[in-house]
Amino acid sequence: MQDEDVLAEFRASKALLEGHFLLSSGRHSAHYLQCARVLMDPARAARLAIALAQKIPRELRKDIAKVVSPAMGGVIIGHEMGRALEVEAIFVERPTGTFEVRRGFTIEPGEKVLLVEDVVTTGLSSREAMDCVREAGGEVIAAAALVDRSAGSVDLGVPFFPLIAINFPTYAPEELPPELAATPASKPGSRAKP
Repeated sequence: MQDEDVLAEFRASKALLEGHFLLSSGRHSAHYLQCARVLMDPARAARLAIALAQKIPRELRKDIAKVVSPAMGGVIIGHEMGRALEVEAIFVERPTGTFEVRRGFTIEPGEKVLLVEDVVTTGLSSREAMDCVREAGGEVIAAAALVDRSAGSVDLGVPFFPLIAINFPTYAPEELPPELAATPASKPGSRAKP
């Protein structure tokens, strides 16, 4: 799947939004990716996961014993990556602010894990989820994401395989271009207040 094919999947699902958005980082952008929308169609989610799995070198793929993803954003793509790689897929969650393995899920000592996210921007959430996997005894051997929004700057300490890198410009509040400053910002995504 080429970059234009991936973008076509985002556009077809109305997951690539244009306007004025306040990101969870506090920065502003004229574009927003709503990965939940691109993953709501099971056939599309499966296609994207297969394409993402193919980005991982074969010799590394054969070592993956389990997929782990952080809740909430990584749950669907993590599940689909488990299906594509034919391994179990679990998720970690933050009931009290720190990632935990819950719901009867287990990570065996030394189990080789692929961490899967929907979007990686700073890598903070990924690194925190990887710490959780290590504390549970697993070994994170690689990470993958639908979208790398870090402009190629993220370092997760393991090989990282994004399906696509999308680097829309973002702006601090005092740096807004006139066309963005002229319109009110909306705050989409999971951290938006209703």
